[in-house]
Amino acid sequence: MKIHPSELYFYHSSFQPIDKQTKAYAKSLSKFVNEIDVVKEKLTPTQWDQILTMLSLRPKDLLNRAHPDYQNHIAGKEWDEESWLNILVRFPHLIKSPIAIFRNRAILCKTPTDILKLD
Repeated sequence: MKIHPSELYFYHSSFQPIDKQTKAYAKSLSKFVNEIDVVKEKLTPTQWDQILTMLSLRPKDLLNRAHPDYQNHIAGKEWDEESWLNILVRFPHLIKSPIAIFRNRAILCKTPTDILKLD
């Protein structure tokens, strides 16, 4: 995944209300915001793996465990690393917060102002 240092990459799910507010803060950090709706633009397992490496997180850490789809399809089962990546590909709407990558740093934005930590 090529990342241009002056461009902010904003990965989000259009189903999350926090995303619009976070996107506004993103535009204050960089005039070049590459917005990727993970529900509409399917990422590959390799792309998810690269994002997770930058975040220093596990796939499970990105998911909303209270969502009915998580409870019905994922919870209570054993998954290996590859399976977790495929879960992110198959259920991108379960991403609980937007992810921002800027200047080779990444953050999971639990609140809209978290993105400002990349400045």
